[in-house]
Amino acid sequence: MRIRTLKSMLLALLVPSGVLMGQHTVIHAGRLIDGVSADARDQVTIVVEGQKIISVKDGFLTPKADDEVIDLSHSTVLPGLMDMHVHLDGELSSKSYLERVQKERSTFAIRSVVYAQRTLDAGFTTVRNPGDTGATTVALRDAIAQGWISGPRIFTAAKSIATTGGHADPTSGLRSSLAVDAGPREGVVDGVSAAAEAVRYRYKEGADFIKITATGGVLSVAKNGQNPQFSQDELEAIVTTAADYGFHVAAHAHGAEGMKRAIRAGVRSIEHGTLMDDEVIALMKEHGTFYVPTILAGDYVASKAEIDGYFPEMVRPKAAAIGPQIQKTFARAYQQGVKIAFGTDSGVSPHGGNAGEFALMVKAGMPAMEAIQSATMGGAALLQIEDQLGSVEAGKIADLIAVNGDPLSDISSLERVTFVMKEGQVYKSD
Repeated sequence: MRIRTLKSMLLALLVPSGVLMGQHTVIHAGRLIDGVSADARDQVTIVVEGQKIISVKDGFLTPKADDEVIDLSHSTVLPGLMDMHVHLDGELSSKSYLERVQKERSTFAIRSVVYAQRTLDAGFTTVRNPGDTGATTVALRDAIAQGWISGPRIFTAAKSIATTGGHADPTSGLRSSLAVDAGPREGVVDGVSAAAEAVRYRYKEGADFIKITATGGVLSVAKNGQNPQFSQDELEAIVTTAADYGFHVAAHAHGAEGMKRAIRAGVRSIEHGTLMDDEVIALMKEHGTFYVPTILAGDYVASKAEIDGYFPEMVRPKAAAIGPQIQKTFARAYQQGVKIAFGTDSGVSPHGGNAGEFALMVKAGMPAMEAIQSATMGGAALLQIEDQLGSVEAGKIADLIAVNGDPLSDISSLERVTFVMKEGQVYKSD
């Protein structure tokens, strides 16, 4: 003990101030947006050891000979971005509705590997996947975590929970010979008992949280895109059972009444929230409910609704009407102080284009720094992992990205990510 103490004292005398010990990854950041501070910092040194950040210091500190140095002195460095609403097992096209009955689940699983890589390359190191088919993203999550493939860290709901004929009923829109009876195992419920059973099936599938479709949807083959689709009792059964298994509940919702029921039941987030009214906003603030806007998806489907034959005729008017409304709703929710976590619904829009959401948020009135924070600490807060991710601070997991230029003056620079590090490993360096 005494010898080790003497060695430590001697090293402290021999190593000059501003020089690092070896065997670290030393990153020189020209500018740092750390995810928590109101202002950016210039000329910062970030030191990574293994998967963790061990220090963040002003100035470009001198590394040791056996340190790995990453020169980002002409770039802006940020925490790895977080998208709280993606669907990695699919991507919308004019063929999507036909492919539901033509393609095997394995086809979508293989495609998901490509979509995951595109998402990581775009600077999104953590995503939340609210709904898939056949637990595809459970397998994708595990393959990424085990190092078989590259992609973002995934929190998945596995199969969404719907009511019969609801937005996530997988048999909706199919002819009778294909529309087999679906139940809790397939995420379709009617009544309190079935609602609880569906949550337990998601636990069995390996889900990380629960997703419900509290109202109709834009892209489902059904006339109404906003009607409430669960009773209050069913919603409360889902939220209560989810809590027993350590799950939070995300609620897809476009119509106001469905949102009100879901918020009162205790869901953690409202996804899309297109037609929220002042009562919904007040309830969200009262209950601390997060809002995940997905403006990008609304913008995308509205543009596709202008193309003849792109959507089924039952879907087209919903896409044309609901899409443009989301940005206006986002502006009101932000102005009135609703908690916002960044989310795109990528898979509706192309994977890898997630950062396009930032420009739409800024256009609607959110300052660039707050938009960035909604995709850093905002996402971490929704997932309740603020102690691990969401900022560039000592002790946090080393998820870092870099862009050329200054996102605070040109938010679109986040659409051109040049460097991606996840858990201390570099996945992209242009």
